[in-house]
Amino acid sequence: MLKGKVAIITGSGQGIGKGIACRFAREGAKVVICDMKEDLVKQVEKRIIEQNGIALGVMTDVTKAADIKNLVEKVLDHFGTIDILINNAGITRDVMSHRMSEEQWDLVIDINLKGSFLCCQAVLPTMRDKNYGKIVNISSAARFGNPGQVNYAASKEGIVGLTRSLAKEVGAKGINVNAVAPGFIETAMSKAVPPEILKEKVKIIPMLRQGTVEEVASTCLFLASDESSFITGQVIHVDGGRYMP
Repeated sequence: MLKGKVAIITGSGQGIGKGIACRFAREGAKVVICDMKEDLVKQVEKRIIEQNGIALGVMTDVTKAADIKNLVEKVLDHFGTIDILINNAGITRDVMSHRMSEEQWDLVIDINLKGSFLCCQAVLPTMRDKNYGKIVNISSAARFGNPGQVNYAASKEGIVGLTRSLAKEVGAKGINVNAVAPGFIETAMSKAVPPEILKEKVKIIPMLRQGTVEEVASTCLFLASDESSFITGQVIHVDGGRYMP
């Protein structure tokens, strides 16, 4: 489905990003593993190569324009082009707003929202020159708001605005820009949730279960492929029907 395509996936050292990278590699993409933790980058890169995939690991801090410039230069030197960008890097710093520090606000906004913008900005010259590109920004069902997540919700709703505005800017250049908003997904973080709380969370999901990393990756795969060539500026919720905007 992605044979020969070059795909950058930020925050792909673990969790959803790792799942997307491994799925794209199985579909024939040349994947670029980006994360701030060198050991995680190397682990995912090694895993993909051992499974006969093609991968390049690059340590990257998405809040730093110099890091992103270095990333793009390395990808172009190594693979010659960029076809796909998945903006997945993100963090949470949950705390009620009256106790939230300026640092906690800034860090979440910088990584989740500013990082997505900087990465889009960095790959667009290549995509515009070739009149082709697929950008998928990872938002979240939390964009509708959760107590203790004013920073995270603001960043994820901001990603929706970024997605729609950018889609209108670059559509004429053959570039599709969409967003995926995962809901309650099975990850290492969700496994740490106490069983009684987990049960209550699942109860309000119409499909009565958590989603899987693979289900998020499959949605990203569709949007990164030519199967979605006439879809842009959209937000697809992968949340079992929890939110129906």
